Amino acid sequence: MDIIAKLIPLHCIHNVFNTKEMKKTLLSTVLALGALTAAAQAYEQPKFFDNWSIGLDGGVTTPLTHHAFFGDMRGAFGAHIQKQVTPAFALGVEGLAAVNTSSWYGPHSSTAIDNSYVGLYGAVDLANLFGAYDPDRVFTVEAVLGTGWGHDYRNEAAGPDNNYIAAKAGLNFNFNLCRNLTLGIKPAIVWNIADSQSHPNAIDLDANRATFQVLAGLTYNFGPGFQIVRPYNQDEIDALNGQINDLRGALDASLAAAAVTEAQNAELAAQLQACMNKKPEVVKEVSNQLNSVRYVFFKIGSSVITKDQQPNVEMIAAYMKSHPKATVVIRGYASKDGNLDFNIKLAQKRAESVKNALVKGYKIAPDRIDAKGEGIGNMFEEESWNRVSICTLENNK
Repeated sequence: MDIIAKLIPLHCIHNVFNTKEMKKTLLSTVLALGALTAAAQAYEQPKFFDNWSIGLDGGVTTPLTHHAFFGDMRGAFGAHIQKQVTPAFALGVEGLAAVNTSSWYGPHSSTAIDNSYVGLYGAVDLANLFGAYDPDRVFTVEAVLGTGWGHDYRNEAAGPDNNYIAAKAGLNFNFNLCRNLTLGIKPAIVWNIADSQSHPNAIDLDANRATFQVLAGLTYNFGPGFQIVRPYNQDEIDALNGQINDLRGALDASLAAAAVTEAQNAELAAQLQACMNKKPEVVKEVSNQLNSVRYVFFKIGSSVITKDQQPNVEMIAAYMKSHPKATVVIRGYASKDGNLDFNIKLAQKRAESVKNALVKGYKIAPDRIDAKGEGIGNMFEEESWNRVSICTLENNK
C-alpha cells in the first residue's frame, strides 16, 4: 500500500473536483511500467486494430475492514475491453457492479445493484516483462493498476447517490487455454480515494474505505499477437546493404546477358524464317556407296560359298561385265572363334574363294580383282557377321 501511495502524488490534487490531474498521473505511471519492456525485445509494430480482447468477469467483493469479511461478501459481475500495446503492457477499460444484499453498512440501494465501478487500467505481464515473449506460455501473472469512478446507489430515504474517485491495484493470474482464450483469477483492492460526502477535501488510500474483490474472468483475444524481430547493428546493416548491391549488380549483368541472348534468338529466328521461305532445291546424289559394296557371308570355320550367298557373287560379276573398266577389292575376315593363326589363314581363303568364283564361274579377268585376307574382323557387333568377304566395286571410267 505504501508503494501505491508513492506512485500517486497527493500534493498534485487539492480537492475532490480536481480529478483530471490525478487520472493523468496514474495513467503516466502505468505507461512508464509498460515502457520498461521496450528495450527487452524488438517486435514488429502491430496495427491499431490488432491484439484487442474482450472478456466477462464474475466473483465476489467485500469491505476490507470493520465488517465480517465473509459475512458481508456479495456477488459481483462485470466486463472489460483491453488493448495489448506491447508484449508486456496493456491498456484497458472495465466495469463492475456489486449485487445488493443489504448487508453492508450505510443506506442501501432500492435496486439489485449496490455500487458500481468504471475505470481505466494498465496491466503489466510480469512473465513477458522479465522473460522472453512466448505466445504459447500457459500461465502468466499480470500486475494491474487503475483509476476510475465509483458510484454508491442509495434509496430515496437515504438521500442522493454517492460518487467518488477510485483507485485499484491487483494481480491477474492468467491460464491461457489456447492462444485466443484466457481464464483469469483476479484478486484486487479498490480504494475510495476521494469521497464527495464523507471526505470532501481529502484524497488518500485508506483501508477503511477500501474493498477487496476476487473475480474469475474469461477473455477472448482477437490476436494476432506480436512478431518478435531481431534488431541489427550498423555493421550488419552495412553488410546486408553490400549483399543487396551485389545482387543488384548480378541482376543487371543477368539482364544484359538476357538481352544479348534475346538478340541472338531474334537473329536465329530471322535465319530460320529465311530458310523456310527459301525455295527447295533437289540435289541429285552422285554416288551411293551402298550400290558399290556387296557382302558374302560364310559359315563358321568355312571358306565355301553357300548357295544362299551365290546371288551376291553373281551381282558383282554382272556389274563388272556391264562396266568393263570396273575393278573389285575383296577383303576377307574371320570371327574371333577358334585359333588366331587358323582364323588369319581362313580370312585369306574367304577372299580368294570369292575371287576364284568370279574368275572361274564368270570369266572375270584376275587383274581386275584385288583379294586379300584381313584377319579377325570387328566391323559388326553380331559376331557371326564378321565371317565375311567385303567386296567393294570401283568404277574406273
